[in-house]
Amino acid sequence: MKIQTLADIARTIDHSLLHPTLSDDDLKKGCELSKSCGTATACVKPYHVPLARELLAGSSTAVCAVIGFPHGNSTTGIKVAEAEAVSLGGATEVDMVANVGKVKSGDWEYVARDIRLVNEVVVAQGGILKVIFENDFLTESEIIRLCEICSEVRVAFVKTSTGYGFVKGADGKYSYKGATLEHLKLMRAHCPPEVQIKAAGGVRTLDELLAVVDVGVTRIGATATVAILEEAAKRGYPGQLQFKGSSSGPGGY
Repeated sequence: MKIQTLADIARTIDHSLLHPTLSDDDLKKGCELSKSCGTATACVKPYHVPLARELLAGSSTAVCAVIGFPHGNSTTGIKVAEAEAVSLGGATEVDMVANVGKVKSGDWEYVARDIRLVNEVVVAQGGILKVIFENDFLTESEIIRLCEICSEVRVAFVKTSTGYGFVKGADGKYSYKGATLEHLKLMRAHCPPEVQIKAAGGVRTLDELLAVVDVGVTRIGATATVAILEEAAKRGYPGQLQFKGSSSGPGGY
């Protein structure tokens, strides 16, 4: 993937509008920003899909909805119903969280069925599915097995993180890595070319975006859209910046 213009950079970004405290006004500002920047999608919570569809109508920016978010603990039936609801509501991309507890249990049959049934309903509505692993919780072998399952199911993307997968340390404090180059390389190595990679969590600068693209990432989840594009403009990437709306709402990725 070649990054040559500001538009190329914007089209790699799913602008994240997922913070628990994000208000309707924040969503409106974030969708206006996504629309004016030309991001690939605005990534929203399920109940915000109809409003996001309305706000983004007529633009090149699609609606992406999360389901089973952020911990993937919903039953498969609920995930399927949620995926169908957001797809019928106007989301053309769906980011689902894998059931991490079942991954850690080694119940790969459950994990595969969970992903397959959601993928079927999303694809039936003409959309694409991204499967979120939450790599901070996983071993390399678990990441590899998830890549194999997603490749067998033929999902559109595998994705590193939700942005909210904090790990509690021995000292009682929570830490978070998100998208690391090591994990992204591992995911790229264990998925066929038709399964794309999305990096989410910690990609906040132009250099970080370029670094993940260099290892095969084609989409990132970010709240730092404006900062990334402004830095690219300063470095001479061609194109025009016309920001409308605001990214000043609560953070996320």
